[in-house]
Order: sequence, then C-alpha cells, then structure tokens
Amino acid sequence: MNFSPSAPQNRGMAVIFVLIAITVLSIMAGLFAYSMKVETRLAANANDDEQLLWIGRAGVERARWILALEGQVPFTDKNQIWAGGPGEGPETNGPLNGISLDNFPVGDGTVSLKMTELESKINVNRADTPIIQQVLTTMGVDAATISVVSDSIQDWVDSDDATRPAGAESDYYQGLPHPYFAKNAPMDDISELLLVKGVTPEMFKGGGATNDADAAFQHHHLGFGNAPGDTPDYPFGLQDVFTPFSSGQVNLNTADENVLQCIPGMDTTSVENILKFRSGEGGGDGSSAFQSLGQLGSIVNPTALAQIQRYCTVRGSTYEVHAIAQIGDFKREYIAILFRNGPNVQVVSFHWN
Repeated sequence: MNFSPSAPQNRGMAVIFVLIAITVLSIMAGLFAYSMKVETRLAANANDDEQLLWIGRAGVERARWILALEGQVPFTDKNQIWAGGPGEGPETNGPLNGISLDNFPVGDGTVSLKMTELESKINVNRADTPIIQQVLTTMGVDAATISVVSDSIQDWVDSDDATRPAGAESDYYQGLPHPYFAKNAPMDDISELLLVKGVTPEMFKGGGATNDADAAFQHHHLGFGNAPGDTPDYPFGLQDVFTPFSSGQVNLNTADENVLQCIPGMDTTSVENILKFRSGEGGGDGSSAFQSLGQLGSIVNPTALAQIQRYCTVRGSTYEVHAIAQIGDFKREYIAILFRNGPNVQVVSFHWN
C-alpha cells in the first residue's frame, strides 16, 4: 500500500484554513452585531431628539400659561410662581394653586422650568449715557475709560456711522489686528460687549470680589480705578447687570443690589431702603413688593425721585425660560425668550442650548 507523505501536511493546512475562516467570520459577525447596535442606538437617539424637542416646547407652553395667569397681578416679584415662589394673589385660589416648575410629566418624559425676569437687569440696547456711566462708575472702572466704553456701546447699537466723541465705529474696528465691522444694530447676545472698544474680559465678567449682601456699594471704587499694574477687581461684571432683551425699565421688585445701585440717582441709603422694603420690613403693612412707583416717595432720596422713577417699573414683561426636557437619562435644555403684554404671552425666540 502506498501512503503519500504529503497527506497529513495537507490535512493540517486545511484545518488551519478552516480555523482562520471561522475566526474571520466570527469577527465579521461581531462587527455586524456592533454596527446594528450602533444603528439601533442612533435611531433611538433620533427618536429621543424629536421627543425631547416637543417636550421642551411643551415646557415653554407651560411657562406661557403660568405667566399669562400671573399677569393678572399688577406687579411682579420673586414670591410669584414663575420664580419658584409660593404665589400671591389669584394664584393661591386658581389653576396655579400647588403647581410645581419641576419634573412635569409630558409624554414619555418630564420637563423642568427655570424662569428669569429680564426686567431685573438693564437693557443694554436702550441704555442712555447716564445709566451706562453709572454702571461703570459703580463697578469702579477707571474714570478715563468710562466715556470710551459708554460712547462705544452706544455707537455699537445705534444704526448710523456717526462716532461719538470717545466712541468707535467701523473705521476703528477695521484697524484692529483682526478687523471686523461695528454692528450698528441692537445686540442679540450680551457677549457682544466683548467686541466693543474699551471693554475688557475682566470688565465683562467681573473681578470675582464677593459683595456683602447687607452693605450696599461694598468694594465699589466709584470711578477711581486701580493702581498702575494692578489687575482690576470689579465687584460684578457687565454681564451681571446688562441684558439685550427687556422692556427697557428695571423692576424694583426683582433687580438685585448690583443693578439697583446702577440706577442714576440711587445712593447707598436708597438701595438699603428698597431691599429692606422688599424683605417685608419697610412696607408698614408687611408687604414685600412694590405695587406702584408711588411707594418710592418715602424710601429714596426725594431730590432724585423723578430721575429714579424714569428708569424703573414694578412689573416684568420679558422672561428667559430654560426648559430642561428629560427622557430616562437623556436630557436637553431649551431656551426661550417670552414677552408678556397683559394676558398675551408671545414666544420671541426658541433654541436648543
């Protein structure tokens, strides 16, 4: 009988080829399974994206409903439901009784709301020279810089190319190492201030100093600036007191201490009296909100009363709404600007953060 010596070798090679083929097919099957898993997850995410969008929109509609009902009250303060307070007035006996801003169920998910009244800040697009200069003075910006920043902000938002005495238009910005044009239109985002002549990052963000809540004008240099070489230590930044959206007046009930002391005509005692009144100590009847500007008469400096009233209101009309939509562990935040005119609340903008 004749045996070929190559037969065992051929059989061994065949086994190796089979093992390689099995390995390759196993890898391909694993890659295919992983690809299918990824595709399934992407499809699920796409579905979640669509659901989250509608949940976010539902949150904004809920905010509109709350603001419309609370619009029946002739004043706005932070005790009301839109701000997370317990409510005062018709809310306590109406549809808003016991309502929460957190984890409201919508479809397969939930939505939580956080609302900020923009009348609690100063509208940078409507700010005039006195109020801009008061802001800069209160911050402690160097006196030589105040006119530059004030004029340049107004040049940036106005519609013409005429340059104020210390301001800047496109001819200045075109001469910078990275040139750009003056906007000559209202700001859409407060970060645009960083493009304005004279505004520094420290001025925009604030120097990080901590204010004592019980001491108005704490740490304020009142326009004397800093020693040469010192890093400015501003008690707050322009982003903390300015907004690009609002009716143009400051709500005495929702503005914080920094904003209040930036109103032309305000002094330390006036700010302290306003904060005391809002705490319920100064209203006489235990009230904690200004219901009309007439209540300022016995609280602020009488010689500055008319000037202060010019910049103030007791009612908000513009709101920034953050709607956090959630399905399981998947979250997305949507931001809307709402404008209230009586019982009507209009959505001015809506976008995903």
